[in-house]
Amino acid sequence: LSQVSENSPSPSPGAMSQALAKEIPQEQSEGGSRRSGWGLLVTAGVGGALVALYAVATPFVIPALRKVCLPFVPATAAQIQNVLKMLENRSGSLVDIGSGDGRIVIAAAKKGFQAVGYELNPWLVWYSRYRAWRDGVHQNTKFYISDLWKVSFSDYRNVVVFGVPQMMPQLEKKLEEELECNARIIACRFPFPCWIPDHTTGEGIDTVWAYDLKHSRGCETKSVENTPETES
Repeated sequence: LSQVSENSPSPSPGAMSQALAKEIPQEQSEGGSRRSGWGLLVTAGVGGALVALYAVATPFVIPALRKVCLPFVPATAAQIQNVLKMLENRSGSLVDIGSGDGRIVIAAAKKGFQAVGYELNPWLVWYSRYRAWRDGVHQNTKFYISDLWKVSFSDYRNVVVFGVPQMMPQLEKKLEEELECNARIIACRFPFPCWIPDHTTGEGIDTVWAYDLKHSRGCETKSVENTPETES
C-alpha cells in the first residue's frame, strides 16, 4: 500500500473535479463517435437493403399492361390446373396474354403446346425465360416484351387471359375480330362481359371460364354439297 505523508499537500476537490471533467468528456466523445459510426453503418446497411428490395420487387408489382391497371398477381396452383383442364383434348398454338412469370406458358408447354407469352414487364419476361430453361421447356416456349393492344393474336388457337374487369370488354372485341372460329379463349379470375362460357370450372378466384369462339360468334360449319345436275 502506498503511504502519503501528513506534510504532503493533498489535491483540492476543485482540482480533482477539473481532472475528471477533462477525462469524462474525452471518454464520452470516443464512445459517442463509436456509436455514431455503428449507427451510420447500420443505417447504410438497412437503406441499401431497402433500395435493393425495391429494385427487385418493383418490376414484379408495377402494372404489366399500360392501358389498364393490371398488376402482377401470380397464378395459383389451382388456377393452373383449371386452365390445363380446359385445354384437354386441345392442340395447336397457345398464347398467354399478360404472362407474368410464365407459369401458364411453362405448364402448357409441358403438356405439348407450343406456348407463347406476351408481357410488358421486361423483368418478368427475363425471369420467365429463365424458368422455362430451368424446367427444360425453353424450346417449346417463347416470351415477348410487348403491349397486348399492339399484338395480333390471329395465329393462336388457344388463348389464356388473366385480366381485370376494366379490360375485358375491349379485349373481348379485339379477340372476336382477330381469332378464327376454332379458337378457345380461357379467362381466369374474371369472365368476359358478353360471351356465354361453354365450360366453367373452379371456385372463387380460381374459377376459369372457357369460350369456344365458334359458339360465341355464331360460326357454323356448313358442309357444301355438290348436287349433280340432271339432264331432262
